Amino acid sequence: MAKDRSSIFSFQYFCYVVIILSICSIILSLSWSHCCSQCHSPYQVTVTEKNPRINLLSYPSAWNHLVFSSEPPSKFLKIALFVRKWPHKSRAGGLERHALTLHLALAKRGHDLHIFTTSTDSSLSNSSIDHNLHFHFSKPTPAGYLDQASVWEQFQAQNSSGKPFDVVHTESVGLRYTRSRYVTNLAVTWHGIAYETFHSDIIQELLRTPQEPKTKALTERAVKVVEEVKFFPNYAHHVATSDHAGDILKRVYMIPEERVHIILNGVDQQVFRSDVSKGIEFKKRHGIPDSKSLVIGLAGRLVKDKGHPLMFEALKQIIAENSSFQESSMVVVAGDGPWGARYRDLGANVLVLGSLEQAELACFYNAIDIFANPTLRAQGLDHTLLEAMLTGKPVMATRLASIAGSVIVGNEMGYTFSPTVSDLKKAIYELWISGRDGLEKKGQVAMQRGLQLFTATKMAAAYERLFLCISSAMHENHFCEYQPPGY
Repeated sequence: MAKDRSSIFSFQYFCYVVIILSICSIILSLSWSHCCSQCHSPYQVTVTEKNPRINLLSYPSAWNHLVFSSEPPSKFLKIALFVRKWPHKSRAGGLERHALTLHLALAKRGHDLHIFTTSTDSSLSNSSIDHNLHFHFSKPTPAGYLDQASVWEQFQAQNSSGKPFDVVHTESVGLRYTRSRYVTNLAVTWHGIAYETFHSDIIQELLRTPQEPKTKALTERAVKVVEEVKFFPNYAHHVATSDHAGDILKRVYMIPEERVHIILNGVDQQVFRSDVSKGIEFKKRHGIPDSKSLVIGLAGRLVKDKGHPLMFEALKQIIAENSSFQESSMVVVAGDGPWGARYRDLGANVLVLGSLEQAELACFYNAIDIFANPTLRAQGLDHTLLEAMLTGKPVMATRLASIAGSVIVGNEMGYTFSPTVSDLKKAIYELWISGRDGLEKKGQVAMQRGLQLFTATKMAAAYERLFLCISSAMHENHFCEYQPPGY
């Protein structure tokens, strides 16, 4: 009995000790929290009250992620643009379309644009497009480039008459480095650099058949990279159209970070937008049966370096080996080029429409279930992917750094594939199995990303702020600072 009482007492004593220790622990915790709050509260208030301004020139990510005011700018700029060719309707490459979309938007914002170009299209005039656009034409060189002596003379004449240019913009080497070295308020937009193209050369070599002659592209490209590294510093500011290109300019080309700015391409969201009725009308107009549960779209130039030999072979094999795919699916091609005729040879499952105007191209995107871009060109940021995303379609493209790093950043919005027939076939089968419902969900995610980053409005707002910053760097530094909304 005594032993039992002793055990009970010991247990009770143990419990008292545990309770006392617990109470002490709680008191210490409360005291520590109170002390820490007193110690750190001044710091916390400082962080909360501190003005979180960002130096835009050193901003490491794409400016498209930032939110700029849609109100008219407090300062209107006189801008000089050098571009090899001003585009005309559907006959335009990516560089020309970028020039058109961006500078029309800037002109509508009230800025005064002077365009130095080789285009002599009689339909172009200041009044026919926008009263803020002024064209200065010159005869091209035999190779089709801007004659540097002529355009420089034109530029100097305009720069010395009345107000000088606030900023100068050149699309790639529209203005060559031999002239750009004299212009400090200049920005160049690169739509492709030699280092990026290394990947394309490797792909082309791997896809080369034994019958095709071996090229010296890789060796020549290395020389080109060295040349670019040498002359790129002659441009004051560099705009990269993808996150990957921006990283290369900083690391490989060794351009100081404050002179490299990432602004992703944008397309006209008023033209390229989701409209189910337009898609239905397009299908009726071109005889696309409602019985097809999958419609894959292709668009652009139908040439080798855009990956069409790869797509052709993948489709050819799938159609031959899978009758269910043949019965349920259709491929619609909007574009011109030598591979158009080959696509037609695949039979009734492939409809080749030729090149389409912008309005009809928007209808095309609305009629398809997914847009595919098999490009082998590892440079720039293809506009077709952005157009498809803005119309609410998922996208499928080659797993190139610029695409995977800036556009298709996850499988929730589409598919990427290695540039081989087997991997492309695997991706096509995967999207076929996922069905229309699965593709529609991916399309919604793609559209949200497109509206967030890839509209013409976002692109133009970013360029406008960059140009304001460059033109005012020595006087009105507030243009080079960014304050997040809400502060």
